[in-house]
Amino acid sequence: MGRRTVLAVAGWLATALIATLIGLAAIQVVGESLTGTPGGVRSEQEVARALTEPAPATPTARTDTPAQTPQSPTAQPASPSAEAGNRRSFTTPGGSAVAECRPSGAWLATWSPRQGYRVDEVDRGPDDDVEVTFVGPSGEYELSVRCVGGVPVLEPDDD
Repeated sequence: MGRRTVLAVAGWLATALIATLIGLAAIQVVGESLTGTPGGVRSEQEVARALTEPAPATPTARTDTPAQTPQSPTAQPASPSAEAGNRRSFTTPGGSAVAECRPSGAWLATWSPRQGYRVDEVDRGPDDDVEVTFVGPSGEYELSVRCVGGVPVLEPDDD
């Protein structure tokens, strides 16, 4: 085998190694946004606590009537679940969210758009009020939640 052949093989191997390392570094940097769970992942303790606590009383549903929305969204609690009194699920035609009350204020634990919708804006908190906006084919739906007496409740639309 000639010297040129050895140099060509060594050059090819070095190029392949560098390209592989660059690809792995790019996946490491971008990987979290590609595979991450919207709203975060719950710990084993949070799941166990949520499963052992009684279902909360059903909060009052709210109906918004924005001028340019083709259909009035109705934000309502999701189906009964085993969540604490300081944690509640809410649903709109655009998606759903779970909010909880903490000593520092309202906090969005998770949110998920329905098929065909996307999350436009999120104010996760903790704050006096938190909100998530879902946008899709039949309009824009906003869930705005605040804590009243340590319990998450839907906030009336300010439009």
